[in-house]
Amino acid sequence: MKARKRITLLDVARAAGVSKTTVSDALSGRGRLPAATRERVAAVARELGYVANRSARNLRGGRTGAIGLYFPDRTIGLQYYMDLAIGAAEEALAHDVALTLIPALHNPADPPPLYVDGVVVSDPMLGDPMLRALAERRITVVTCERDLTPGAQHAGRVESDHGAGIRSLLDHLADRAERIALLCPGEETSFALDVRTAYRAWCAEHGREALIYDVPFVCAPEDVGRAVAEALRSPGGVDAIISVPDGGATSALQAALQQGRHVPDDLLVASYVDSPSLQSLITPITAIDIAPREMGRRAVRLLADLLSGKAEPGTVEVLPITLKVRASTSPAHHRGMDLDLAPS
Repeated sequence: MKARKRITLLDVARAAGVSKTTVSDALSGRGRLPAATRERVAAVARELGYVANRSARNLRGGRTGAIGLYFPDRTIGLQYYMDLAIGAAEEALAHDVALTLIPALHNPADPPPLYVDGVVVSDPMLGDPMLRALAERRITVVTCERDLTPGAQHAGRVESDHGAGIRSLLDHLADRAERIALLCPGEETSFALDVRTAYRAWCAEHGREALIYDVPFVCAPEDVGRAVAEALRSPGGVDAIISVPDGGATSALQAALQQGRHVPDDLLVASYVDSPSLQSLITPITAIDIAPREMGRRAVRLLADLLSGKAEPGTVEVLPITLKVRASTSPAHHRGMDLDLAPS
């Protein structure tokens, strides 16, 4: 079957009875053309099925037509980052730009070339050499959460109020639990730092002992199992566990069962990061929905606005998050409750 001929600017110009320059100005929004001319040219272009040559357009504008998405190392299989990537891809498509997944930089001395106009960086890690490489190349960066690296300055940021999030979860647990353990990564990301800081402050305000157990940012079931066992064996024990890393709560629930504890009868278990898998367990797990898909959309939208000049450098957006109360922490008549946490 013969391939269909690609419609060009010249084809549109001939059909509309105007010059090629007029068509280009009308479709791009440039020039001083009457509104009626712009509308007529646009209608002819639609009728003919004209599609702009993105490569040529980007070449004229000094752009690649692509943006990058960069995650911390070893996180690509986690549900949060998969959802964030889907949201980013949806928004990139809406802005007619290609989305490129950028792998972690394992050789800081020899960073690869990056043919992108900007990059979205999710959960920047303290001192990550990739962010230094992006800064040296003067590539526009939007981060999802703050970059804790001293002196780091990026074009924009989308963030969540994790202090409010962990406080809402602690307030929910406080009526049924006295000793609440936190399984949390170290302070290499603002996400973990904010959760730890707010947890310690809440414990001090309520006269509770702060019980923090370290687990990796990307943790294996055995990492969580060891932390749960240590918490349950500690003097005084614990009657509630909050697992912070994505995917850790399921392992915490399994570890508790192996230790002979019953959830929620004599141990409450909650997750700071929600996912569909937590809702489908025999005992669904209470969690904070930190809206990863919307995070991806907003970060790409902000990056596109910064590249086009629609947003000012230094723009910060705060994303709402929601507490999802489920069976693992609550009596039956309170299950299914959602609590929206407005940005501060």
